[in-house]
Amino acid sequence: MQKRLLKILLTLALAFWALCASTQYNKDYFFNMGRKLMTNNDYQEAIRVLNVLLRFDGDAYEGYFLRGIAKYNMDDLLGADADFTLAIEKNPVFTNAFTYRAITRSRLGNYDDALQDFHEAIELRPDLPNPYYSRGVTRLLNKQYKEAIEDFDMFIRHEKKVADVYINRGMSYLYLKDTLQAYENFTTAIRTNREDPNGYNRRSMLLMQQKRFKEAEDDLNIAISHDSTYVLSFFNRALVYSDTKRPMLALSDFDHVIELDSTNSLTYFNRAIVRSQIGDYNRALEDYDRVALYSPNNVLVYYNRAGLYTQTGEVEKAIADYSHAIKLYPDFANAYLNRSYLRSLMGDMKGARQDRQVAERKIAEYKSRLSDSTYSIYADTTQKFDKLLSFDAKLKGNSFDNVTENTTTQNTNIKLMPLYKFTLMNADSAMVARGSLYYAQRMVDFKQKIGDERLTIANSESNIAPDSLIALDKHIAARLRSEENDWTLLFQRGVTQSLIKQYTSAVNTLTQAISHNPSNPFLYINRSTTRAEMIDFISSIDNSYQRISIDSDPANRLQNRGSRIYNYDDAIEDINKAIKLYPDFAYSYYNRANLHAISGQLPEAYEDYTRAIELNPSFGEAYFNRGLVQIYMKDTRKGYLDLSKAGELGIMSAYEALKNYTND
Repeated sequence: MQKRLLKILLTLALAFWALCASTQYNKDYFFNMGRKLMTNNDYQEAIRVLNVLLRFDGDAYEGYFLRGIAKYNMDDLLGADADFTLAIEKNPVFTNAFTYRAITRSRLGNYDDALQDFHEAIELRPDLPNPYYSRGVTRLLNKQYKEAIEDFDMFIRHEKKVADVYINRGMSYLYLKDTLQAYENFTTAIRTNREDPNGYNRRSMLLMQQKRFKEAEDDLNIAISHDSTYVLSFFNRALVYSDTKRPMLALSDFDHVIELDSTNSLTYFNRAIVRSQIGDYNRALEDYDRVALYSPNNVLVYYNRAGLYTQTGEVEKAIADYSHAIKLYPDFANAYLNRSYLRSLMGDMKGARQDRQVAERKIAEYKSRLSDSTYSIYADTTQKFDKLLSFDAKLKGNSFDNVTENTTTQNTNIKLMPLYKFTLMNADSAMVARGSLYYAQRMVDFKQKIGDERLTIANSESNIAPDSLIALDKHIAARLRSEENDWTLLFQRGVTQSLIKQYTSAVNTLTQAISHNPSNPFLYINRSTTRAEMIDFISSIDNSYQRISIDSDPANRLQNRGSRIYNYDDAIEDINKAIKLYPDFAYSYYNRANLHAISGQLPEAYEDYTRAIELNPSFGEAYFNRGLVQIYMKDTRKGYLDLSKAGELGIMSAYEALKNYTND
């Protein structure tokens, strides 16, 4: 007995050691695989793999660090900050984590905390050069130019062959008005790396400020010869050509910039000015139309376009644009004066007189505040607004000098993740993987009762061919002729009718199914989504600007709504019934949240997304949509954190959304 017990214990010990060895092996495997994926720039997959590692070992500080870098590279800055913080908590002397968290915080504009992190990193390893360089950049951004130069000097003591450090030190000197040192640093950057166009561009911009256009042009020609895809070189050379009265060459370079970056509103703006100068008014108007599309809140776009409409005799359009400029910036005296003139031409003497009186009052106010540097240039009627803008100007707000960034969803193409419904799908590994994140026995029993292996709950379009769906619908219809009271067949028919866009029939069929089985929550869920899809289909016909496509979920209309209001009350009533019958089903709260969101009831949407997440902590789509709702309600930080979590849970478009908002 003793020998047998010893043998059992030995066997158990060996099994335990084998398990430990296997676990250690798995940890190493996932760590190395994550690092390899990041080397190949596959950051999304790297995050997925590192998630597995961190489930194995919650203290693997290097895993948090790597995941932070992956998130940083996908513009998930808050998520990166959180991961670097976890790495530091697990290893308080992790120099690289302090450095990268500092860089992340610098990008977030949190300069004070970034500088503290750099201080910690340098205290831990004063011999490493990189923290000095990164701190120098942060100090440059924070307008601490002398301190930035000191950091760049420290970096150069260790590393003399990095062109960017000379460029940044040159910029610091430039902000300190030391143009000689700036020029010398830009020249050193060029000598350090003669293939890099950035050094030539920086030096050319300094030369342009000094009216040394020939030397600037020479620099830009060299930059373009080294890299013909570098937008800034062509843009700056266009400015040189314009300043030296060569408009056709300027236009050619602006054309090239637009070929490389078709949504660059600043280039369209500058090209419109040059076209106006040579009398090409129609094409200039086309360019201003593009700028208005990409930067709809910029006052000068409408002001300048109004001037062109005046030139072409389109007085009513000119008045409309001046009115829009005044709406965006009510102190714009020039706009009042010009609108006054046009109103007098149209015989509106009362309106013209009122505009002139307002303009004169604005001018008087401006003159009384000439010593106040904060007073707007737009009240000064002597100010010209046809000057070409440099590449670092911003075109999004009311002013090119002071822009308030807009981070609402109104200026983006990001949409809510669609509603969930029972649908038909051929086996798909990605769908299986997403579906396995949430288990509900009642849902499993329901699918077994229906008896179709293709039935699944999903928020994406069916991958079954339309012809096959039509054939299946006909087959079920034939069966219903002899089994008309079978609620399972009625439900299946409702699903197929919905998939082939026969929404009215689908609602009627699902209503019949409910009459035979009124206590089944899943029937109400599908009738709810079908009703919502029908509303969306109607709205897509009503609103000519809205595309009609197979992917026509009502959730996609959180933005871009027309003047007509569509009522989702019936769809919400159905989902309320489903929740009453089955109060612990995450998808029901998610769907109701979507319907609340597109109905403008954002606080209610937030609460329902939160409940869905409580029931299913891996509900990436709920995190994504809650993030958008919070951003729309101006709670941007929490919104970013939700998008970060959605990305961590495998929602690829979360990183697109973060990139859109954080780079706005």
